[in-house]
Amino acid sequence: MVISSEIPELDLTDPALLADPAAVYGAVREASPLARIPIPGIGTMWALTRYDDARAMLADPRFEINESSFLRPGVPEDCAAYMRTMSERNGPEHARLRRLVAPAFTPRRAAALRPRMESLVDRLLDELPTDEPADLLAGFARPLPIDVICELVGIPDGDRPAWREYGAAVAANAGPRFAEAIPGIMAGAKAAVARRRAEPGDDLLTDLVRMQAEDGDRLSDTELVTMVWLLVIAGQTPGNLIANAVATLLSDPAHVAAFRTDPGRAVEELTRWCGPTIMSIPRYAREDVTLCGAPVRAGEPVTAVVVSANRDPRTFADPDRLDLGRSAAPSGHLVFGHGPHFCLGASLARVETEVALTTLLRRFPAMSLAEAVRAPDPGTWRLSSLRVSLTG
Repeated sequence: MVISSEIPELDLTDPALLADPAAVYGAVREASPLARIPIPGIGTMWALTRYDDARAMLADPRFEINESSFLRPGVPEDCAAYMRTMSERNGPEHARLRRLVAPAFTPRRAAALRPRMESLVDRLLDELPTDEPADLLAGFARPLPIDVICELVGIPDGDRPAWREYGAAVAANAGPRFAEAIPGIMAGAKAAVARRRAEPGDDLLTDLVRMQAEDGDRLSDTELVTMVWLLVIAGQTPGNLIANAVATLLSDPAHVAAFRTDPGRAVEELTRWCGPTIMSIPRYAREDVTLCGAPVRAGEPVTAVVVSANRDPRTFADPDRLDLGRSAAPSGHLVFGHGPHFCLGASLARVETEVALTTLLRRFPAMSLAEAVRAPDPGTWRLSSLRVSLTG
């Protein structure tokens, strides 16, 4: 890290930053509410390090998502129309699409899905080896979210292994693996829509298909296919949180005991403390603005440093301490974002994580780490594996 004038300048390749993002970003936060991050070929990305500033920016209409971010190299021409998702839209366009699917993601709907989540969790746990260490990330934390969102959307069991592979490819986010997966993803989404048109079920996709035949606002065919693949792929993200939470709980028996006392509250604290999000998706200034006394020019990117905002002592008492009985802050952490692009699946992720951890600890009370875990991996807070002994 290099201090330039009064605003810190961050080097994202700095070994200290990669080794302990929370500590380095935390030090920057206490020195300044704003930092510069040089991005080759782009210029400066501004980074807000304190909770109040970060939260305000995420809800400020002067900052928008880049609507051209869906234009990725290597995407086949016949798939391009399906690449611009709700996540790459702003204002009324984003609000309209979100409104059409939001009823499926309320806290009540997430709670109603709990029994099915429990069944999916048990099925995955039944498949894990008990006579040798199991990779809980590959065998449990990653496949579970895809299975849950497929259940909600209406993807049949037989198609779910393919969607797990699609999710892994999209998580790579670049390179030939991503581009090669796109045709399969679009074909899978189109097949899911066609199936629900022919065979309605009790799921979100059936609701959206039925809505197309009714008067009023509805998704176009292109929007419907786009929405299916976005929801299924985006639904994989709780896997990293589940893995980080397991690694954290198993690091100290006291954490396991505290989790069992109040699982819901504990999940919220684990999300704040070891959620996998380092920074928010950048927003771009629509006009010249002033942030924390610094001029930000129209078109420049701004990010919220979630890992430092979630440990801001101005908002959270003793923020670097994991307190599984902590009372939630008035506005909560920023792992799921804030403002118009607040994570649509936040309620689902909370219930899913609670069910996963509760069932895992109930079924395997003697579970222990089979090898040392560097949690999280440098610079990402996302594990590459999580090997555990389920029987102690």
